[in-house]
Amino acid sequence: MPDTPPLGPPVDDTPRPFPERRAHEGRAVRLEPLSAAHGADLWRAAQGGDGSWAYLSYGPFRSEPELGARVTMLADKRDQPFFAAMPLPDGKAAGWLSYRDIAPANAALELGGIWFSPRLQRTRAATEAVFLLLRHAFDDLGYRRVSWRCNALNEASRRAAQRFGFTYEGTWRAAEVSKGRLRDAAWYSLLADEWPDRRRTFEAWLDDANFDASGRALRSLGRP
Repeated sequence: MPDTPPLGPPVDDTPRPFPERRAHEGRAVRLEPLSAAHGADLWRAAQGGDGSWAYLSYGPFRSEPELGARVTMLADKRDQPFFAAMPLPDGKAAGWLSYRDIAPANAALELGGIWFSPRLQRTRAATEAVFLLLRHAFDDLGYRRVSWRCNALNEASRRAAQRFGFTYEGTWRAAEVSKGRLRDAAWYSLLADEWPDRRRTFEAWLDDANFDASGRALRSLGRP
């Protein structure tokens, strides 16, 4: 009898649902499907934040109409649902994020296309925005893998991936060209069997009891 080559574990291969464009409510942030209506608030949030576009393939923008055209283009992407991140209580759009490279048959997708303005960066709302999309992908839609890809030179994004509980997988060398520059792509992932522990860590960190009167977190998110 011939030797049987090693094979992966059997899984439920039912294709997962494609993520809908719908709102997601949190304590510190509301996510809405990105639309042209968010343009004015996003333009105001972008002021003084030219550096926030450094590792994206677009931006900074010279005018509100120029930014608005980009917002409209992103909002119209049928294969990549974008969401406006709206910190509470004022609910004004201050950034965006998306699901991308969605493969329902493989139960895998990427969390990417992220732009957070200086107003949103390093806030409870920013962390919760990521948590809401992770929770939806794993708990509601049943995906097995969520990946995180960034420019290998983007130390802030790499630290964020590790803080959120993603595991570094490796770097694709000379993988992309962005704004006329060659870039390596660093890859991270979070898997369904890792998610329950990570979800509890997120929930404990996001709890009101973890924040002082000024809104500062009392402990770090870290790993479980």
